[in-house]
Amino acid sequence: QVQLIESGGGAMQAGGSLRLSCVVSGLTFSTYAMAWSRQAPGKEREIVAAISSSGAGANYADSVKGRFTISRDNAKNTVYLQMNNLKPEDTAVYYCAADRRGPGTLVVYDYDLWGQGTQVTVSS
Repeated sequence: QVQLIESGGGAMQAGGSLRLSCVVSGLTFSTYAMAWSRQAPGKEREIVAAISSSGAGANYADSVKGRFTISRDNAKNTVYLQMNNLKPEDTAVYYCAADRRGPGTLVVYDYDLWGQGTQVTVSS
């Protein structure tokens, strides 16, 4: 059974940092591109960061570029999202997602495996 389990969310003041983790099981992790997505109340889900299966390539949404860093450890079947200089508009449920075929895109519909999400709340 495939599982993607996120952790590391919480409440933070603006300007602070958080690191999210997603541990993946039930698939060959090193062959999947991975991504972090978020969904705020009343808004569509968006991919904020994606990384290729090898970790050699990464893409970021403009809204987080320069503040968020995605990384992965294929030996630990884990993908991370380091979030710095958090803003209130970063408040959302954050999900990790996996894509068997792609290079790691910013397109939500390219991903077919999803975790349950972890809440991130940033206050001003």
